[in-house]
Amino acid sequence: MAAHMPAEEFRRHGHEVVDWIADFLERVDTLPVVPEVKPGDILAMLPDRAPEQPEDFSVLMADLDRVVVPGLMGWQHPGFFAYFPGNISPPAVLAEMVTASLGQQGMMWSTSPAATEVEMKVLDWLVDLLGLPQDWKMAGPGGGVIQVSASDATHTALAVARHRAQEEAALDALVAYTSGQAHSSIEKGARVSGFRHLRLVEVDDQFAMRPDALERAINDDRAAGLTPAFVCSSIGTTGTTAVDPVRRIGELARKEGLWHHVDAAFAGSAMICPEFRHHQDGLELVDSYVFNPHKWLLTNFDCSVFYVADRQPLLKALSILPPYLRDSASKGADAVDYRDWHVPLGRRFRGLKLWWVLRSYGAEGLRDFIRSHISLAQSLAARVSDHPRLDLVAPVPFSLVCFRHSDGNEATRSLAEAINRSGHSYVTPSSIDDMLFIRVSIGQSKTDQEHVDRLWELVQANA
Repeated sequence: MAAHMPAEEFRRHGHEVVDWIADFLERVDTLPVVPEVKPGDILAMLPDRAPEQPEDFSVLMADLDRVVVPGLMGWQHPGFFAYFPGNISPPAVLAEMVTASLGQQGMMWSTSPAATEVEMKVLDWLVDLLGLPQDWKMAGPGGGVIQVSASDATHTALAVARHRAQEEAALDALVAYTSGQAHSSIEKGARVSGFRHLRLVEVDDQFAMRPDALERAINDDRAAGLTPAFVCSSIGTTGTTAVDPVRRIGELARKEGLWHHVDAAFAGSAMICPEFRHHQDGLELVDSYVFNPHKWLLTNFDCSVFYVADRQPLLKALSILPPYLRDSASKGADAVDYRDWHVPLGRRFRGLKLWWVLRSYGAEGLRDFIRSHISLAQSLAARVSDHPRLDLVAPVPFSLVCFRHSDGNEATRSLAEAINRSGHSYVTPSSIDDMLFIRVSIGQSKTDQEHVDRLWELVQANA
C-alpha cells in the first residue's frame, strides 16, 4: 500500500506551499506578462516516463520555479489587459485549499449538505447584492447554481430551451438567435444542443442587438415553417462590452414564446454597484442568466453563477434518476439536488470560495474594487479621445476600452505588437468586420493607476 505523507510532514510542506504562493503573488509584477517560451519548451523539461520511486517534495517545489513559472501567462500580472480578467484573491485561494482537503462530492443534498446549502445561501445573497429579481432566490420558483463557466451555463440554457420547444416542434425546425457580437459559446452551445438554425442578429452603431432586426428574423423563420425557440441577450459583449436592450428583447421573447437567456459573464459583477444596474433593466422578463465571479469578483476560476426564473423546465430537461441516486432526502421538498441543475453529475464545493470572498471583502469592498477599475477605464478612454492619432471604437460602460490608430489596420496592428513586446503590458487585438482595434480590459486584482499609466506611455511612444 502506498505510504501517505505523515501529518507533521504535510503541515511543514503546507507552510512551504503557502509561503511560495505569497511570494509569487508579491513578485508577479516583476515577471514577464507573456511567457518567453516556444511550443515544446515545457515538454522538453519533463521526463518521458513517470517516476517508479517517490520523489522528495523539495524536488516538486523546485520544479514550480524551474518548469511551471517560465510557462505561465501573466493572468495575475497587473499589466495583463487582454481578454477579460481571471482575477483571484487570497481568501479565494485559501478556500480552494480547504475545498481540496474536504474532498466533497456535492451532486446531491445527501452527498454533501454543507456544500449544497452554503451554495444556496450565497447565491441568494447575490440576488440582493446585484439587484436581481427576488423570484430567483431558492425560496421562489427559480434559483441559482454554480457552473464551471458561462459557456456551460449557456449550453445548459440552450438544452432546456430545446427540450421545452420539442414538446410542440421537431428538433430540425428549432431556431436560436443572438447578436452578431455575442460570445462564440452561443454558437457552440447551439451546435452541441442540436439546433440546426442559429441567426446572428444585426447590431446598431454601438454594437448592441437591434430588436427590430430580431423581430424581422423571427417573422421570416415562422414564414419558412421554422420554430423560434431561444434568444440570448448580452450585458457586455466580449468584443466591446456592448449592452443589448434586455427589456425590448424580453418583451419580444415573451410574445413569441422564446426562452430568453442573458449572458452577463464579465459585466454582471458590476451590478454590485447600483449605479450600473440600468444596464440590466428588464431582467424580470428573463428565463435564465449567467455571470462569472471568476472574472471580476475576486473569486478563483471556476465559479460561474447561473440563475433561472423557473426551475421546473430545467429539472424537467436534466433530471434522470437511476436507482443508485435515489434516497429519502431527495423525495422531500426541502432538499436540493444540484446534479439536476447542470449537465455533469459530479460537482465540487465551489460555494465555499465565493462565501469567503463575500465575507472577507464585504459588499462595500467589492464595490470599491469594481468602481476603481471603471474609473481607470474612463480615464484611459478620455486620454484616447484627446489623442490626435487614436480613435475610440465603442462606448465604455464598464472597464473595457476599445480603440484603434487613426491611420488604419496596419498602424493599429503595429501598435498592439509594440505593447505586447514590452514585457510588462499585454492587450488583445480584435476586429469587427474589417476594422482592427485594440481591447484594453482593466480588471486584474492588483491593477491600479501606475499600471495603466505604464501602458499609456507605451501607447504614446508607439502611436
